Amino acid sequence: MDKIVVLDFGSQYSHLICRRIRELNIYCELVPYNTPAEKIKDLEPKGIIFSGGPASVYSKNSPKPDYEIFELGVPILGICYGHQIIVDHFNGKIKRVLNREYGNALLTIMDKTNLFKDIGSSGLKCWMSHSDAAEVLPKGFEVLGKTSSSFSAAIGNNDKKIFGLQFHPEVAHTEKGDKVLFNFAYEISKANPEWSMSNFIETSVNDIQKKVKNEKVLCAVSGGIDSTTCAILIHRAIKDNLTCVFVDNGLLRENERENVAEIFKEKLGIPLRIIDARERFLKGLGGLNDPEQKRKKVGEEFARVFTEFAENEGPFQWLAQGTLYPDVIESGVSGGPATVIKTHHNVGGLPEWLHLKILEPLRYLYKDEVRNMARIMGVPPDLLTRHPFPGPGLAVRIVGEASQEKINVVRQASHIVEEVLVEDNLYDKVWQAFAIVGDDKAVGILGDERIFGHIVSIRVVESVDAMTADWSRLPFSTLEKISSKITNEIENVTWVTYAISSKPPSTIEPQ
Repeated sequence: MDKIVVLDFGSQYSHLICRRIRELNIYCELVPYNTPAEKIKDLEPKGIIFSGGPASVYSKNSPKPDYEIFELGVPILGICYGHQIIVDHFNGKIKRVLNREYGNALLTIMDKTNLFKDIGSSGLKCWMSHSDAAEVLPKGFEVLGKTSSSFSAAIGNNDKKIFGLQFHPEVAHTEKGDKVLFNFAYEISKANPEWSMSNFIETSVNDIQKKVKNEKVLCAVSGGIDSTTCAILIHRAIKDNLTCVFVDNGLLRENERENVAEIFKEKLGIPLRIIDARERFLKGLGGLNDPEQKRKKVGEEFARVFTEFAENEGPFQWLAQGTLYPDVIESGVSGGPATVIKTHHNVGGLPEWLHLKILEPLRYLYKDEVRNMARIMGVPPDLLTRHPFPGPGLAVRIVGEASQEKINVVRQASHIVEEVLVEDNLYDKVWQAFAIVGDDKAVGILGDERIFGHIVSIRVVESVDAMTADWSRLPFSTLEKISSKITNEIENVTWVTYAISSKPPSTIEPQ
């Protein structure tokens, strides 16, 4: 199968590049930036992409590839930091710029062949994120496009088939960025479109069977699309050697426990064991205010619960989880030099003493890809459209200590938010919607009585893959309905606010 290989230099968008290439039905694989050229050669890629990254090429110890990669004769595309790697390697000059570019910029296309073939326009809106730029181009490279702040926003050496882009074609903010990647993958690299989700499912089932063989797998399910799809995939591979367990940690959505039991028993036909661990999770979170500590504590408690279950009901050799790539990249464990944004309980939060091997068949997929997989495997429609829910549950939607009172408030408020969006036919039009509560309080008047109650913040975002997101411009009538229901129906809530920060610079979840 033809493939494109992406070298990860630490960009938060590294796997997004892979995803965009896979959307072209071409298999794409991410490898660490320092992967030896000989190993890359063994992968037989049709093309190689250098990702972006937070470093500067002129800085000491900045990540650099094995330069023998340039001698493989394989087409190369450098993006942002990858673009600067190319300029630096071929004896051009990179410098710090005074007019840094972050956000939208207008790219003027100067060469409509190769990368910009059949683009149709001489100007494109593109997404910039850099403080370094080329001052002097290497010999043999030509300027293919420019912006007001960068004379060489796109460069290329047609003879060597090596190209560089200062902007990010992989993000949705870049106009026709998918066409630019298409041109590199199809026109320049000559890769054939042989990859599909159906093939991925078949390959994954075979891989699970080879990896697990006759061993037993314990699968953590939450009722969300990720863990459910993971369970169905593994069940298809090993049948009765899979045991699915649902842990009620007291941090779940409204009626979650009952809904999950019904889905697995009635709709999926997969046996499910339920563990009531509400008291131990709440006790473990007592006194914790730092979000990373809370995430790690939830992860550690999950591990203890599953270890105890495995010891009593096993033996089991594997713990399966529905980990997705946004979880991995934000936890900084992708194999590249990415910055840790937040630890996810099923990635960085697992302690070393967990004596089970980890099985994560969805580890390199995005949410929309998982939904596509679930659709192919026959997951019920109501589950397909359900909004994402964080592994640590409501603990990350509570700022400060996760007290029982705040858990109750945020659970009820989140339920109201979803309920109103369904009523107003908006639920399926947004990516995620929920409530947040912290320690801030405000004075209110309820029934002619002055009270000092909680401030609840509402978060509703639109996204495609959770790597970037924009706040949703809900109708005022919907916001008014949400606010009225929350203050009328939830005890000790006086104010409701609406969060309007996008990702980046914020994250979707508050903690």
